Amino acid sequence: MNRPLIINFKNYSDAAAGKTIELALAAQQVARKTGVEIVLAPPQPSLALVCREVSIPVLCQHVDDASEGSTTGFFVPEIAKMYGAAGSLINHSEHRIETSVIESLVKRLRDLDMISVVCARTSEEVARIANFNPDFIAIEPPELIGSGRAVSKENPAIITDSIRAAGGKSKVICGAGITDKGDITKAMQLGSYGILVASGVVKAKSWPDKISEMAAGMS
Repeated sequence: MNRPLIINFKNYSDAAAGKTIELALAAQQVARKTGVEIVLAPPQPSLALVCREVSIPVLCQHVDDASEGSTTGFFVPEIAKMYGAAGSLINHSEHRIETSVIESLVKRLRDLDMISVVCARTSEEVARIANFNPDFIAIEPPELIGSGRAVSKENPAIITDSIRAAGGKSKVICGAGITDKGDITKAMQLGSYGILVASGVVKAKSWPDKISEMAAGMS
């Protein structure tokens, strides 16, 4: 993925059921128009459907480090890939997992040629995770997630500190509180390789307009 704008649908009812596809298609239209790498992370039950409807990359919101085969109730990378997923978010602040599981999942995704986007709360955590060489590390201070107060403006140092902490082992993107073009422009100026956004898009009155605005900040 090249400088991705990742849209996490989370489990918002605003983007559930038929609205999931509506949002996915709106994002794809903007991606085609602007050339920005827009990536989707839809609700888990809709993953296969979204993968069939769009040609832009689709990530799982989470995968489990359970065995393929006789396991029930887990969502494993091998099956996700069969449905068309390009990779997965890992360790989001709303779905934290143990460090050893992060390491295992990053390797597992790499072996499957799938993308790993590991979320971290602090630059110190970024440094630990970078040792596993995920494709991306998303720095998201939990106190800013969904707050409407952008990390790029409220805590710009955590972005630059995280980039240093990654030491070039992984590409650092950022999220938390991102709501408009200005938030994204500032993040990219600070060195963020991409953006992870959720409510800033999902809760918008017009998805095409909001995604277009955010895509304009990626340049």
